[in-house]
Amino acid sequence: MDRPQTWSDRFEGTLHPAIAKFNASIGFDLELIEYDLTGSCAHAKMLAHTGIISPTEGEQLLAGLEQIRSEYRAGDFHPGVDAEDIHFAVERRLTEIAGDVGKKLHTARSRNDQVGTDTRLYLRDRIHQIQTQLRDFQQVLLTLAEEHVDTLIPGYTHLQRAQPLSLAHHLLAYFEMAQRDWERLGDVYKRTNISPLGCGALAGTTFPIDRAYTAELLGFEAIYGNSLDGVSDRDFAIEFLSAASLIMIHLSRLAEEVIIWASEEFRFVSLTDRCATGSSIMPQKKNPDVPELVRGKTGRVFGHLQAMLVLMKGLPLAYNKDLQEDKEALFDAVKTVQACLEAMTILMQEGIEFRPARLAAAVAADFANATDVADYLATKGVPFREAYNLVGKVVKTCLSQNKLLKDLSMEEWQELHPAFEPDIYAAIDPRQVVAARNSYGGTGFEQVRQAIDRAKTQLI
Repeated sequence: MDRPQTWSDRFEGTLHPAIAKFNASIGFDLELIEYDLTGSCAHAKMLAHTGIISPTEGEQLLAGLEQIRSEYRAGDFHPGVDAEDIHFAVERRLTEIAGDVGKKLHTARSRNDQVGTDTRLYLRDRIHQIQTQLRDFQQVLLTLAEEHVDTLIPGYTHLQRAQPLSLAHHLLAYFEMAQRDWERLGDVYKRTNISPLGCGALAGTTFPIDRAYTAELLGFEAIYGNSLDGVSDRDFAIEFLSAASLIMIHLSRLAEEVIIWASEEFRFVSLTDRCATGSSIMPQKKNPDVPELVRGKTGRVFGHLQAMLVLMKGLPLAYNKDLQEDKEALFDAVKTVQACLEAMTILMQEGIEFRPARLAAAVAADFANATDVADYLATKGVPFREAYNLVGKVVKTCLSQNKLLKDLSMEEWQELHPAFEPDIYAAIDPRQVVAARNSYGGTGFEQVRQAIDRAKTQLI
């Protein structure tokens, strides 16, 4: 029996082997096989449901498709370059199993709406998986936050010491970022969950299909109202890559902080053996490979977003072969985000240990409480800008004398301004500095505990 041909008798010759290889996508779109089989099963049911094929033929198609699924899961389905893509590979194998009835599966369907359907089914699943991983990541951050409400850490702006913070407050900032990521993916899901099946190659079909029926079978919430748009739309993929890029930005920012915190200059955290590696020649080294890799892989996902934008910017309607290039970018971005989320979750859970004593010492050894001196004077009736300038002079004087604000005597304080009283020492104590910032969303311990309660509710 001759091998089924991809193309019609319009073609007399065969593709040059190098062009066949260049043209084929089977090397990467095998990733879609489960979704192709699921979509094909829905299409076969619809063909029988509408009377386009007989019920018996529909049953034969379904049985053949499920046999291919079993073969694939058992590792017995290995289509090669001659199949060109996963869609033709499945159809060819189905014809081998079911005979000529297998050739009826493609009735009222094009590979254009077929691949669009498969890709959306794939991405729906991956969005749910990534959302689950984000929840796991948030839970680890929340657990750490609960443990470190009373732990202080220097807060920075411009990477210069600014004001002390509750470490929990710092960690919860990343919880909030992850929450936006989770919600953003939910929005992307809505525009991914629209069925292009039945749009045909570009203009619909003459067959009496039931698009709502296949959409319901596949769990789509809506169907495309324009066949041209249905087969050529990749907005959902671009939106996903944008959301994925933001996830990577957030992971990379945390990764950068962990790298800094683990340095000898900071020593805010210790790296455990679970997530650190050594040097090939320097036996004393512990390297933060996990956060460094996450930081590095971030650019990879950005690149896929840029590639997709460039891919789509000049495409006329409707389908163009250029769109074959969407899959590798999408697949790799999904895998990269999932791997980085898993790695960062493990890192934060068991790869680092915070050093509260070192953190406390760092908080106590700077001028991060200078703003509180200005605030103190403002509560005594001194205009804030005047207080601000005065405290700047105080800091300058302390630096020249190698002192901290806490080292000034009461006499020195009152020489600076008569409004200072003995309670200034309590006001500039780091714990009081943190506790006093009790505005909604602030780092005050009471606010942080309320934020933890809100976070728990969000996870539920």
